[in-house]
Amino acid sequence: MFIKKNYFFCFVLFSSWIFSSCKNKVVHQTKSPVVIILPYTDIDTSIVNQTIASLKKVLPNTILLKSIELPSNTYYQPRNRYRADSLLNFESRLVGADTVVIGMTSKDISTTKNEVEDWGVMGLGYSPGNACVISSFRLTPKNKVAQFYKVAIHELGHTQGLPHCSQKYCFMRDANGGNPLDEETSFCESCKAYLIKKGWLLD
Repeated sequence: MFIKKNYFFCFVLFSSWIFSSCKNKVVHQTKSPVVIILPYTDIDTSIVNQTIASLKKVLPNTILLKSIELPSNTYYQPRNRYRADSLLNFESRLVGADTVVIGMTSKDISTTKNEVEDWGVMGLGYSPGNACVISSFRLTPKNKVAQFYKVAIHELGHTQGLPHCSQKYCFMRDANGGNPLDEETSFCESCKAYLIKKGWLLD
């Protein structure tokens, strides 16, 4: 899931210009985005650490913050859930526009989708933007770690401006209320090329 959000800001781009001696031309190389991991106190430390280890292979500038309680004002009592859109609003104020924060929780999270006021989701992120949140609540227990990582890079992809993808195997596929994560194996070539331009280290 993603929320469209436009940002107008001025900041120093994390990029550098390098010269290619063999081709004698200037090549633009963008550094990997800075990703801040914000674990909420309910999430298992083990799944957080394993996800960070995997993320650092793709996004080496990944930093772990100390865990905090889920904000009480994001709790949706009628369905015993936390509002993902409210969590994004909270998280986005913690970092600057040139940094992305990803909240991690085991609690059920939801947002408004079309005519459905409270739609349960695995994750939600601004697209583009500086915040996303993911939950392990709807994941398959036996594949939870692998699926949690897939949700993480899906929502981080949204923060970079990627929309949902029509390729069923792509990490950017729309879950459409289900859990197709085991069918996802990689980014498609189009999504992959886009993220490489954003500084992601993808083979």
